[in-house]
Amino acid sequence: MKFTDHYATLGVPVDATQEQIKKAYRHLARTFHPDVSKTAGAEKRFTQISAAYEELQDPVRREAHDALRQGGWKDGQEMEQAPVQRGFHRRPQMDGAEEDIFGAYVRSMFDRGGRASGRGSQRGRDVQYVIAVSLEEAFRGGERQFTIGEQVHPGVDDGVDESRTITVKIPPGVIQGTRIRLRGQGGPGSQPNMGGDLMLIVELAPHPRYQVHGADVILDVPITPWEAALGARIEVPTLGGTVTATIPPDAQGGQRLRLKGRGLPADSVGDQYLALQIVVPPAATEEAKVAYRSLAQHSTFNPRPQFAP
Repeated sequence: MKFTDHYATLGVPVDATQEQIKKAYRHLARTFHPDVSKTAGAEKRFTQISAAYEELQDPVRREAHDALRQGGWKDGQEMEQAPVQRGFHRRPQMDGAEEDIFGAYVRSMFDRGGRASGRGSQRGRDVQYVIAVSLEEAFRGGERQFTIGEQVHPGVDDGVDESRTITVKIPPGVIQGTRIRLRGQGGPGSQPNMGGDLMLIVELAPHPRYQVHGADVILDVPITPWEAALGARIEVPTLGGTVTATIPPDAQGGQRLRLKGRGLPADSVGDQYLALQIVVPPAATEEAKVAYRSLAQHSTFNPRPQFAP
């Protein structure tokens, strides 16, 4: 397993604020989204960007990542190459403060007290993990695999291997903040079948086309002045495929039209809203200029009545 410098992945400084990290993530996610980018390896890059954000947005995991960097890990370095130091599994030497930070990360994966240290039974810790989900996955559902945690051995009798691949089914209709519970996939308990739960918290990845509010999606739709004035029927994309939408006569820029039930299929099914944007064609030809002059000559419309004396 190779160490990944998540700051380098997102292109942010190590002292970046959460807002700077989120801004960088959103920009890169839009740039390398598989539905937009034609660059070779865009899908892999998008996955790396999402993984980096998942790590750095969590304060405990970010502290652990910082401790590893300060301990000597370099981006792309094989973790198996570092010597075993002070009871931990193959990592560079850390000082006492770094040990404490790294230990906090390990302890965050388990209940207070970790495995049972005495007699009796103890259930494993419930673990929370943020997972980036594309809007298309949220709409259709799907199956994902991701790797959680690090391989660490904090004690001779308390070894834990949290570097593992999890397979999860994403149900259709998840929205921002949806929690998916995987029972028994969290921290290990003192007895078999007493593992804690893994709680996946959905974070919707930015989309190059749609904005999302709850289960509703918003699409900016450019229309011509004559489509706005006369009305029209136009083809527009939705998450479920292309549909025909009706633009009413005398439509205005900024007006929103609702496509009922075309949002995310959550418990309360969302709608899709079309935000109309009137685009004025350039007067690039003599014919276009003649048409504009004729319109100006025959129209009595005043867009600025509030300026009248």
